[in-house]
Amino acid sequence: MLDETLTYALIKAMKTHRNRLAAALVPLGLHVGQELLLNQLWHEDGLTQGELIARLGVEPPTVTKTLQRLERAGIVYRAPDPERPRVGRVHLTDTGKALREPVEEIWNRMDEDMLQGFTPEERALLNRLIRAMPNNAFHS
Repeated sequence: MLDETLTYALIKAMKTHRNRLAAALVPLGLHVGQELLLNQLWHEDGLTQGELIARLGVEPPTVTKTLQRLERAGIVYRAPDPERPRVGRVHLTDTGKALREPVEEIWNRMDEDMLQGFTPEERALLNRLIRAMPNNAFHS
C-alpha cells in the first residue's frame, strides 16, 4: 500500500507543513515560495533572474511570475545592470528588506512546531538524516 511508504509519509507531512507556512505568511502579504526567492536576495541583493532560477532550482516561468507579484507588492524592483544594460538585476526595496526578520521568525517557529515532542538527540538525528539525503534522490 502506498500509504505505508516513507514517500507517502513525507508528502503528507510536507503538505501539512506547507499549509501551515502559507497561513503564517499571509499576514506579511507573502505566498509560499516567495520567501525562498527573497532569502536569496537577503543573502545577495541584485541577483539576475537567471541566477535566481539556478539557485532556486525552479523553472524560469516560476521565477518570472513570482518576481511580477513581488514587484506589484513593492517588495522588489528590477533595474538594468549599470555595466551591462541588457542584464536585469533584482533588488529588494526597503519593504523587502524589512520582511527578513519576520520571515525568519516564522521559519524558526515552524521548525519548533514541527520538532515539538522530539528530544534534542532526535532533532539532531532528523536534521542529519534529511541533510544527508542526496539531492538527486528527488529527481529521476
